[in-house]
Amino acid sequence: YRIVQEALTNTLKHARNARTVHVELHYEPDQLRIDISDDGHPDATTDTGHAPGHGLPGMRERAAAYQGSVDAGPHPDGGWRVHARLPREPAGEA
Repeated sequence: YRIVQEALTNTLKHARNARTVHVELHYEPDQLRIDISDDGHPDATTDTGHAPGHGLPGMRERAAAYQGSVDAGPHPDGGWRVHARLPREPAGEA
């Protein structure tokens, strides 16, 4: 949940004009995919007066601790997106 929490915090800090944030969880047999996207304008997501922080590196570190990954960047239609993948153990192996 910390990846989602940090992505939402980043939206509040860096995309103040965003009106909508979508959070999607996709449970698949071998992985959990997490997609978070907002509708902020590209210029607003890059310069809001906040210094670069530890949000994205922290998300990547958390995912890597579970052999997962995080990819983030501007969405082609505007706004920002975060995509995380976390492997799942097959049933009975937990």
